[in-house]
Amino acid sequence: QVQFVESGGGLVQPGGSLRLSCALSGTIFSAYAMGWYRQAPGKRRELVAVIMSGGSTNYADFVKGRFTISRDNAKNTVCLQMNSLKPEDTAVYYCNAGPGSPGSYTPIYWGQGTQVTVSS
Repeated sequence: QVQFVESGGGLVQPGGSLRLSCALSGTIFSAYAMGWYRQAPGKRRELVAVIMSGGSTNYADFVKGRFTISRDNAKNTVCLQMNSLKPEDTAVYYCNAGPGSPGSYTPIYWGQGTQVTVSS
């Protein structure tokens, strides 16, 4: 059984930072690409960032230069460092895992989500 443990969400002021973490168990972590999606109220779920098993990364244009995704295969964790947060970054952030290759990522396992709220 694949399980995710997500942490790090919360309330932060505009311009602030948060670090999301996700620990995965029950599958071969190192074999999968790992990603973060987000969904704001009334909006579609969208890809934020993905990191391949080999470490290459891709980011949505709206977070480039502000967010950094990383993974630690020894600890089965993936993190999303979010800096210079904006109110429009407010959303539920979902950790996920699945097969990936350059230009392609198909999440098949999903975490429960963690709320990020950016507000003064």
